[in-house]
Amino acid sequence: MNLPVRRGNVFDMFEPLEDQMDLLDDTPHHDSSSDEEEEADFGFAFNDSNFSDRLLRIVIMERGSSSHAGGCGGSIADWARHRKRRRDDTIKNEPDVVEGAAEEQVLTDMVEGEAMIEEASSGDEDDATSAPTWELESSDPQVAKRVRELHISSPILAAKSPFFYKLFSNGMMESVQREATLVINASEETALMELLNFMYTNAVSVTTPPALLDVLMTADKFQVASCMRHCSRLLRKMHMTPEYALLYLDLPSTVLMAASVQPLTDAAKLFLASHYKDITKFQEELMSLPLAGIEAVISSDELQVTSEDAVYDLVLKWARAKYPSLEERREILGARLAPSIRFPFMTCRKLKKVLACIDFEHEVVSKLVHEALFFKAEAPYMQRSLAAEESASVHRRLVERAYKYRPVKVLQFQIPETQCVVYLDLKRGDCRGMFPSGRVYSQAFHFAGRGFFLSAHCNLDQQSSFHCLGLFLGMQEKGTVSFGVDYEFSAMSKPSELFISKSKGNYTFTGGKAVGYRNLFGISWSSFVAEDSPYFIDGVLRLKVELTIRSSTDHHH
Repeated sequence: MNLPVRRGNVFDMFEPLEDQMDLLDDTPHHDSSSDEEEEADFGFAFNDSNFSDRLLRIVIMERGSSSHAGGCGGSIADWARHRKRRRDDTIKNEPDVVEGAAEEQVLTDMVEGEAMIEEASSGDEDDATSAPTWELESSDPQVAKRVRELHISSPILAAKSPFFYKLFSNGMMESVQREATLVINASEETALMELLNFMYTNAVSVTTPPALLDVLMTADKFQVASCMRHCSRLLRKMHMTPEYALLYLDLPSTVLMAASVQPLTDAAKLFLASHYKDITKFQEELMSLPLAGIEAVISSDELQVTSEDAVYDLVLKWARAKYPSLEERREILGARLAPSIRFPFMTCRKLKKVLACIDFEHEVVSKLVHEALFFKAEAPYMQRSLAAEESASVHRRLVERAYKYRPVKVLQFQIPETQCVVYLDLKRGDCRGMFPSGRVYSQAFHFAGRGFFLSAHCNLDQQSSFHCLGLFLGMQEKGTVSFGVDYEFSAMSKPSELFISKSKGNYTFTGGKAVGYRNLFGISWSSFVAEDSPYFIDGVLRLKVELTIRSSTDHHH
């Protein structure tokens, strides 16, 4: 659009008239649905009486010399502390307190006394003295006031904000006054001026995260969704740090629930989850995170963690440190943290401890443990189906993380003999990642009072000199007591998709020994991981190990 050339307050009348009329057609729509949609720039009309129909009086309350506009100077930690003080101080009622106490008033119509004072300047002294007046002065000698006056265009502000639309359509006594008054604290001034300027220009001048956050929160207060989207988008483009990410997650709940802010909070959660994904490396830092931070970390699929047991232990340790009160701790664990713990992938031994843990309400923990046990009891294909159904939900409790020690499914029988069947699934990507000399361990499982584990290796076959898959069964305990078992290793394979026995034998364990095969399938590594490999069903290698106690060693248990 070609705007007429402005010289001072005069438009060049030699410009085509239709270009000037375009101004009437480009008024921004109420809450545009697209950030990319180009909106008209009315910056030329900002605080210009020639293009304004009302006067906005901004009464600024200042408390001593310490008051300052949010986002000005100081470190991010200083700013965050200042913000926290403001949010907690309901007497000052700074912009962070969005649930409106009386002092955070935005006058939606003129105070009668004030209108009469304005009229008094035109000579009507009797009305001025007989009308009630609005007392601006505070009994606190540290509180002072300033007043800023701006010429505003009510259609422009009303088009951007339901708040101003309501203010101008319902609250003004148009036949008497064309003024509106806002009462704000000094810390709101910079952000409010940025917001008003944005409503004319669709741009802000501040460039730091704290200042942008103040503008975003002021935009929420005055219901300017387009400015909230704009600030959110600018913040997402900036360099993220743990401190900034935590600030974005610590916004007031009304702001957090706004659709325009969701992409920002999602980005903050992803950043924290990625930054702290190796939870063994950041133990101390994780203990200092606030609730929103620890939630973001433990919700992630990408945690680098030994097992879900370790996630549970971390959460419990954090909750006990942050919430000494048992009642409060139970509330936080049950409502906020338990949904992000993936109980179905915890070991049965740990689930028994969970069931007895007093930090959880009994009804809550009983439900979680029983859900986990029912999931473990499902057939593998049903487990995959349930996980797929749940994968799009907020809490992905049935989605397996990339544990260092891979979960196993264990079935135990006492009749006709003491027997244990262990299932271990490995994704094709996990296997490819083992080349050329890596290994993957399973979680420990217990059988007849002994701890065991499985380990898959990428080995160099000594006879044929090519890489291949090895599978081993190891016993955790060290010592001299011997423990004899019969074992059988099987793998599911195409086309039957049944478990086919690959090797069997018997072995007497002593002192942490292991038994297995360096080349389980008798083929090269490249053939094993190839796309046409018969051992990957839907991209997953399914292994089964059966253990039976030999009768000759029964006396050891």
